[in-house]
Amino acid sequence: MQPFVSSFQNKIDKKGRVSVPASFRAILAKTDIAADTPNQLFCYSAIDVNAIEAGGAPLVSKIYQLLEDLPPYSEERDVLSSALFGASVNLKIDSDGRIIVPQQMRDYAKIDDYVTFVGMGDKFRIWSPELFEIYMQDAREKAILHRKLFAQKAR
Repeated sequence: MQPFVSSFQNKIDKKGRVSVPASFRAILAKTDIAADTPNQLFCYSAIDVNAIEAGGAPLVSKIYQLLEDLPPYSEERDVLSSALFGASVNLKIDSDGRIIVPQQMRDYAKIDDYVTFVGMGDKFRIWSPELFEIYMQDAREKAILHRKLFAQKAR
């Protein structure tokens, strides 16, 4: 599977319509045709950050596998299943390559006039540009720290 890479900023209108980057649409089209869900985007509110996580059939399959690995009827499985599927939506990508992001998700992610699409390999996130900048600064600092700790352990 080709990974979702790079980041793109697009304008979102007051109705929540925004163009999905062409490279992301191309990946979704390749993976979802086999899953018989063309032009669909699976989205849910990210658990650990104020952003929207999105992807196609491979992402849904990974979530199912993650849940299958947990004990049936366990609290952990129920909580994770509710968090990932309870507020998820399947969004249709229209003929112009746009989706309509529901207001509840826009509120959660603090999205207003622009969004930043960020590739994460098997999925991507849809961010408020301001929150993404804060997140990236923190992520870079953590990556540097992890690299230093790894180098120390390797000695």
